[in-house]
Amino acid sequence: MIETRLLYYFLAIAREQSITKAAETLHVTQPTLSKQMMELEAQLGKQLLIRGKKKITLTEEGAFLRAQAQEMINLMEKTESAFKADEEIIGGDIYIGCGETPAMEFITELFKEIQTDYPGIHFHIYSGDADAVLERLDKGLLDAGLLLGPMQQEKYDYINIFKSDIYGLLMPRDCSLAEKQTVSVADLYNIPLIFSAQTYAGHQRLEWFGVDYDSLNIVATYNLIYNATFMVEQGMGYAFCLGNLVSTDGNRNLAFRPFSPDLKIDLFIVTKKYQTFSPAAKIFLSHLREKLQKPAIT
Repeated sequence: MIETRLLYYFLAIAREQSITKAAETLHVTQPTLSKQMMELEAQLGKQLLIRGKKKITLTEEGAFLRAQAQEMINLMEKTESAFKADEEIIGGDIYIGCGETPAMEFITELFKEIQTDYPGIHFHIYSGDADAVLERLDKGLLDAGLLLGPMQQEKYDYINIFKSDIYGLLMPRDCSLAEKQTVSVADLYNIPLIFSAQTYAGHQRLEWFGVDYDSLNIVATYNLIYNATFMVEQGMGYAFCLGNLVSTDGNRNLAFRPFSPDLKIDLFIVTKKYQTFSPAAKIFLSHLREKLQKPAIT
């Protein structure tokens, strides 16, 4: 079994690209660190480091170990944080994964309430598509994910937060389509589209509404909608995205038009079944359920 100390050592070398610099940050001698890495390579039976004259680079096996080691270290630190939570003054960390969605305003309002009651709790947001969030959730690196859905997979529990995201098109303000108040699904077939690369915000969503994804003219894809706005302004295409993510006020040549009929997707907090939660994560879920039960103030 690999010692945790060796993983820290290896990650330091990968980060600094130098055994000498890594030894300085770790407060160990360079010969000791070199010996430890040779022993690690011998233990795994693989070369991990390419020792060049100017810098250290990773072999393919070394790159794999770096990714795995970082996840293991993150998980150990998350576990240690859960045990350090004081029974009287609760502290610790809450790890939430999410995609781009206006519903994060609701989640951050909840964070603020928890922060007021428990100043020792810290919050960590991981942004990524649904696949990335679920992968980290499966590995225990996240307490919960905020996702469009539900995906109806049996290994997860779902909490409906009673928020919906509305899909539409982001387009140049001066284009002819912007003269309409809404756009139809049929409009998608006649224009160049800039599409989200996220699995659960992508072609599966459109197929649910009877759109033939393969017949669309996809000229570009994006991961973050902010970067896609520049392609829209250049007239490269129309971005299929959620509403209220991009400001269309001010000097930018942008307009958002929702679909008619509405293309709405509900949002859910997703957790793993039978998961053991830290005290901080339990407080988050408890506050979430309590907030969902309160009637809305009008």
